[in-house]
Order: sequence, then structure tokens, then C-alpha cells
Amino acid sequence: MAEEAGSDAVDASHQRPDGVADVTVHAVAVVTEALERVERVRGHLYDVHQLIGSADLKLDEAIELLRQGGHDELADVVDRTLVGRNVISGRWTFQLLEDFDEGYYATFRTVEARVREDLLAGRRHVYEAEMKQRRRTPGQPGHEAAP
Repeated sequence: MAEEAGSDAVDASHQRPDGVADVTVHAVAVVTEALERVERVRGHLYDVHQLIGSADLKLDEAIELLRQGGHDELADVVDRTLVGRNVISGRWTFQLLEDFDEGYYATFRTVEARVREDLLAGRRHVYEAEMKQRRRTPGQPGHEAAP
């Protein structure tokens, strides 16, 4: 039975520090949610990076097929105009990723961590942990507070 009682205990790392107002917990949650969206953007940038890279490499096959079909002039146009072309002025996608990671993304992560540290003692997902407590049914299988 001690295990069942323990399963209803809320993990201290997700508890609201004493004296922190609801609006503060909510504000931190919104900053973290914004970071989560930026994380998704980062994933999409990696998708762009990989898709552009594979498209560029696929052009090698297209050029070869154009040449085999006797279309050397068009093969030359594809080769000269598209193969190795910058995606954005002066940049390939790896450079976009590096700039994003080292600039905006790193700054966003630092600020989000500072907000959590300054307002919630660094605790993560306090808002969600409280929502879980409100929405779960204590004692119901699959509704335990902690593993």
C-alpha cells in the first residue's frame, strides 16, 4: 500500500515554490511554450536543411539523365544554375542553422531558463504539473501523480 500512497505524491521538482502567484506560474508557462514553438521551428529548419541538400544531390541524377537523353544544353543550365546554389544570399542551409542555433535559439533558451530560475527556482512545467493534479482522478489506474 505504501507504493499506492507514493504514486499520489507530487514530484517536488514540479511543485510551485512558496509565495509564487498564479499569474507568475502562468507567465513562466507561456515563455516555455514559446520556447517549445521555437524548438519546433528548429526542427523544421533541419527538415529544410536535409530536404534542400537531398534536392541538390538529386540534381546530379537529373543532369545525367538529361545528358543521356541528348539534352546537354539543359543539363548545363541545371548544373550551372542550380547545383550548389546558395539558398539565401551567400548562404547554404547549414549556415542558416548555425546562425539560428548560435543566435536566436541559444538566446531564447538562455532567457527562458533565466525566467524559470528567477521565478520558479528553475523548476520546469509547474503549470502543467498543477493542471495534471486538477485533472487526474486520484486512485484511478492510469491517473497516478508520479511513476
